[in-house]
Amino acid sequence: MTGFFDTRIEFLKGVGPAKAELLNKELQIFTFGNLIQHYPFRYEDRTKFHRIRDVSNSLAYIQLKGRIIRINMMGQGRKKRLVALFADGTGEIELIWFKGAQWMLQKIRAGVDYVVFGKPTLFNRKFNIAHPEIDLLTEANIDHAFLQPIYPSTEKLKVRYLDSKGISKLQKNLITITGQHIRESLSDRILDGHKLIPKKTALENIHFPKDQHILKKAQYRLKFEEFFYLQLRLIKLKLTRIEKFKGQVFNSTNILTEFYNNHLPFELTNAQKKVIREIYRDLKSGKQMNRLIQGDVGSGKTIVSFICMLVVIGNDAQVALMAPTEILADQHYKGLKPFADELDLEIAILKGSSKKSERKIIAEKLESGSLNILIGTHALIEDAVKFNNLGLAIIDEQHRFGVAQRAKLWRKNHTSAASGQSIIPHILVMTATPIPRTLAMTLYGDLDISIIDELPAGRKEIKTVHKYDSHRLEVFGFIRKQIVYGRQVYVVYPLIEESEKLDLKHLTDGFEAIKRAFPEYQIGILHGKMKAAAKDFEMSRFVRNETQIMVATTVIEVGVDVPNATVMVIENSERFGLAQLHQLRGRVGRSVHQSYCILMTNYKLTRESRLRINTMVSTNNGFDIAEADLKLRGPGDLMGTQQSGILDLLIADLGKDSKILEIARQAAQTVLEDDPNLEKEENFPIKQQVKSQRKSSVNWSRIS
Repeated sequence: MTGFFDTRIEFLKGVGPAKAELLNKELQIFTFGNLIQHYPFRYEDRTKFHRIRDVSNSLAYIQLKGRIIRINMMGQGRKKRLVALFADGTGEIELIWFKGAQWMLQKIRAGVDYVVFGKPTLFNRKFNIAHPEIDLLTEANIDHAFLQPIYPSTEKLKVRYLDSKGISKLQKNLITITGQHIRESLSDRILDGHKLIPKKTALENIHFPKDQHILKKAQYRLKFEEFFYLQLRLIKLKLTRIEKFKGQVFNSTNILTEFYNNHLPFELTNAQKKVIREIYRDLKSGKQMNRLIQGDVGSGKTIVSFICMLVVIGNDAQVALMAPTEILADQHYKGLKPFADELDLEIAILKGSSKKSERKIIAEKLESGSLNILIGTHALIEDAVKFNNLGLAIIDEQHRFGVAQRAKLWRKNHTSAASGQSIIPHILVMTATPIPRTLAMTLYGDLDISIIDELPAGRKEIKTVHKYDSHRLEVFGFIRKQIVYGRQVYVVYPLIEESEKLDLKHLTDGFEAIKRAFPEYQIGILHGKMKAAAKDFEMSRFVRNETQIMVATTVIEVGVDVPNATVMVIENSERFGLAQLHQLRGRVGRSVHQSYCILMTNYKLTRESRLRINTMVSTNNGFDIAEADLKLRGPGDLMGTQQSGILDLLIADLGKDSKILEIARQAAQTVLEDDPNLEKEENFPIKQQVKSQRKSSVNWSRIS
């Protein structure tokens, strides 16, 4: 786009200062460029006319041409409405106005021909259209059938006549003056190779398409371009990072070999071995590693990360592991300490609640280099924490940390006197939130990705069933049977922030109901409003099997492992998202015993809720669930990406356009392999576009 598109929006015909201010505030439209990229979210088909006799419930919107036969004002007071009987020779339909009835009465006439557009509704076995769009029938509106763009707008804008139609008029004013200003932003080779229409044609037809065929071509072209530049940026950042940042070389495997031969408590899965090989290759390459490990709950990421720690420690460097909560940090520490002790390695934990005396000892040991592994929460990134030689920084559930917080881990080493620079640690990011391929390629396109897609031997798949509230006695019978076998049970209630009081009551009522149903057993309760000490007390009782049933909110989504807990009952499961349901289910199934997840709902389920429940029942695969989740609710803030600015897609959709994303990524890869600095003449349009975008880009890869 040229400087023309930086023109402030008030200078467009039909806008002016007052409307410009509203467009700024309501839609973040400040310039001509912002407006032309304010794309329609759907189109109404005005290319064909329906006949009244063919109207059915299956038609979302219809366009009719015919004559108003009769007009009546009906009802009294607030029930007053205008009703016009409309006929086209094949049948009759009522047009109704509840609002603005008096104004419409002045506007329409009986005996006159009109074009009507609206949504048909069946009432008392007759179809009507409430608040239709209505225009006089002319040769123009019969001959110029078209697809009507529908734009996002707001209530405040509608008051100032900037509803979808008003925005459409502004787009028309803009398109008529943009002609020579729309610059091609892709090379001829890409346009020809991918059969893409020119940028100018695409922009004109995204707003005012002649037909469905050209609309699809315009959408494809603009989606391809959006993905192409996003991927180009990510791939370029990755190449720059690999060139610029050297990594410490870690190739000694002495401690690792000892652990493998003498202390490894179980056989690793093939998926775990593959990931360890990938990480070891990075650690000895001399390039700084930036790798993401994705693995479902219980797939064994922690032992993989420990084995990688041993490579680093065996080369006289230190390791930091940062977790988002104290519970999770404790879990990592308790899980790894026995292994560290067997190998005579020094391991410590640093949390917000750590005492001053503990912090002092940790700081001294860190700086001297005698502390090998430090596990902690955000406390790790405090300025007082300095390493002698941090070789590897591991970040668990990294989307729970802000960009700036993660970046601080980079600066944790003493500055070396020789170079005047601090040595940058290798970065390993872990997540138990399975990320769909398309989202991973976009969010982490600059990271290398390793996937642990296999559960440890002996783990049985969790059986998931859907039960309605009316089956509660049957569910209680099943719970009792499991407790008799010596197992434990979670019962989880939703807690939705907007109405915490209401939901806490819901939880308390549930707790009382469970106590009445199981008077002979010990029952615990856990929710976010409890003090940390009370939470720990309840959880530790459950771990020791002193309570058989834990009634909780989603605070147990990430928490202490309880291998003996084999039943997860999720109440009102329709109120949870797919990812959350999958995380909750992952709290059971952590031993050799058969585990169960019971999804409770009432009978009234939306289509989307039913789809979520069915997905959970049909698969345990976190990646399949993540794909379904992405399709259902879009990327949104799935990975805490609002802070990164990387998913501000204007037209492309990660859930629906994965094929276009893969094609665009391959195209970007090919361009950079052939011409890394975009110096060839054929890539001049691409280089220009990159320059114009650079102002707003975020250096995501530097931070992982």
